[in-house]
Amino acid sequence: MRLSTLYPSACAALLAGLLATAPQAWAQTAQQGTAADAAAAATPSTAATPASPYVMPATQVWDMPSDNGEVYRIFVSAPDKGEPPKGGYPVLYVLDGNAYFGSFAQARWVQDYLPVGKAIIVGVGYPGDKPWDVRRMADYTAQLREPLSPEVRPFAQYKSGARAPFLDFLIGKLRREIAQRYPVNLERQSLFGHSFGGLFALYALYERPQAFEAIVAASPSMEWNGQSILDEERAFRDKVQAGKVGATSRLMVVVGDRDADGDPESARMLAERLEALSGWGLRVRLQRYPNEVHASVPAQAANDTMRFAFTLR
Repeated sequence: MRLSTLYPSACAALLAGLLATAPQAWAQTAQQGTAADAAAAATPSTAATPASPYVMPATQVWDMPSDNGEVYRIFVSAPDKGEPPKGGYPVLYVLDGNAYFGSFAQARWVQDYLPVGKAIIVGVGYPGDKPWDVRRMADYTAQLREPLSPEVRPFAQYKSGARAPFLDFLIGKLRREIAQRYPVNLERQSLFGHSFGGLFALYALYERPQAFEAIVAASPSMEWNGQSILDEERAFRDKVQAGKVGATSRLMVVVGDRDADGDPESARMLAERLEALSGWGLRVRLQRYPNEVHASVPAQAANDTMRFAFTLR
């Protein structure tokens, strides 16, 4: 809606004033500009101010070791003014923090005045300036199956199978550290992971169904390691249907329709299979982005993820 529609009298007066003073103002500006140009021509130019790295407001970063000696870089975006909500701030843990923390932190910061911005983003990454670290393969995946399938053989040189201690670090030592530094709600802890991180997010749901209030698995690499995650899904479904699980995390599956690595059809079928467990309390949502590819899904998903994680239901 145009401003003139809301305030017709004020806009008309403002426009009339501008038109009445415009000739004098333009003449004065022209004279000032000519004088300024002459002064600039007579004064030697000075060097530009040296550039410095940009630091996002309302953020902190530190390195932290796990109990088994692995060092992680922890990025935090938190409100720096006002009172926390009753019970403390909800928290969203974002895997591959070096790559994705910035998108989530910026989205939270510019919405600081809204309920969705009154929350804490914790990026979990690795020391260094690269977006991804090879250590993520160990932290996010199961041990490679033998015999190795052709698609995983090139990766056999890297460590794998450390997802259990990494999950312990996330919901143990790191969660306690965040609670010591910030007023948080320990009942409202959520997790976002993409690609291998999305695969890990599914593992977290199947392995510790009550560890997070909400989980977002974006473009999960379910084809990895001979689709071994499907065996864990079946075991999880059996336990839920047998009444051995109880309350579980809410799950949102995110995928781009042009995502060649995170097959949108596989994501759709996963959501459909797990949605069948709604009678046992599991809540599942599928979020598809028609024009997004594998690498562009996380930035697109930042706001939807925060709404899913931080909106009370």
